[in-house]
Amino acid sequence: MGVMPHTTRPVQMDRFIENIDTQIEFNQGKNIFLDNLDFFQFAKETVKAISNIDKLNPDSKESLIDYATDKAIEEFCRVNQYYSFGLKAKNNLRKIYSELFENFQTRTNSIEDISKNHYEKLKSWLTVYNPFAEKIYRNGNENVSPVACSEYSPKLQIDILQIDVKHLVQPVLDIGCGINGHLVNYLKYQGLEVYGIDRFKFTTSSLITVDWLEYDYGIEKWGTIVSNLGFSNHFNHHNLREDGNFIEYGITYMNIINSLKVGGCFHYAPDLPFIEKYLDKNQFDMKKYDINGYDFKTTIIKKIK
Repeated sequence: MGVMPHTTRPVQMDRFIENIDTQIEFNQGKNIFLDNLDFFQFAKETVKAISNIDKLNPDSKESLIDYATDKAIEEFCRVNQYYSFGLKAKNNLRKIYSELFENFQTRTNSIEDISKNHYEKLKSWLTVYNPFAEKIYRNGNENVSPVACSEYSPKLQIDILQIDVKHLVQPVLDIGCGINGHLVNYLKYQGLEVYGIDRFKFTTSSLITVDWLEYDYGIEKWGTIVSNLGFSNHFNHHNLREDGNFIEYGITYMNIINSLKVGGCFHYAPDLPFIEKYLDKNQFDMKKYDINGYDFKTTIIKKIK
C-alpha cells in the first residue's frame, strides 16, 4: 500500500475528520424514520471534500471509515441511550460507510442519490438492530428529543451506590463508565486498580471500548463491580419491552455476579427485583438501600461462596 508523505497526511486527514464531524452535526437530531428523507443531505463542506477523496491512500481511507462508523454510533446513542450496537451491528454499519466512500470515489450517481441511498441504508440498519426505534419515531416530528444518559460526579455515584472507597476490594470494574470515566479516574487517583467499560472510543488502558453484553467478565476475577444508572437501567428497559433483549441481559447479569471473587460485591442502581428474587441465597447475599430523592433502590450483591 502507498504511504502518504509525512508533511501532507496529517493535514488531509484532519480536514476529512473535521468534515465528518461537521456532517454529523449537520443532520444532528433529525428523525431518520420519516418516509421523506430529503431533509437528510450532505453539507456543503462534505460535497467539497468529495473532490479530494481520491487523494487518500488505502490506509487513510480505512481509518476514516472507522472514524465515521464510530461517530455515527456515538450520535445514535446520543439520541437514545437505549440503542444497543454489538459487534455484528458495528461491522454492518462499517460496510455502509465503506460503500458510501466507494460511491464518493466512483461518482456513478448524483450526490442527491448517494445521500438518499445512504440514509435509507442507515434506517434499515437501525431497524434491524433496534426495532423498537421505528415504533417510537415513525410517526414523530422531523427532529427528535434525545433520550440521553448523563455523567454523574464521583461523589454522587459513590453516595448512590453505597461505596466505601477505603474498603473496596480490588480490582474494580465500572460497567457503563461514561465517555469521561469520572468514577474510574477518581478511584485511580485514590490508588486503586480500576477499569471501566463502555461503548465509547477511549485512548487510555483503564477505559475499555466494548459492549457490556459482549465483554468477557471472567470467573472470580473482580473484587468490586459498580454500575450507576447503567447496566441495570438498560436491563429494566429491555425487560419492559415486548421485543426487549432481556434474555441476553439476564445471561450477562449472571456472568457479572459470577465474575466476582468470594467476598466481592456488585453495586448497582436501579435495583432489579424481577431477577434478584431468583438468586441463590447460599451463594449470594443481597442488601438494598433507599436513596433520598429517588424512586428506585440501590442493590449490593455480595458473593459469599
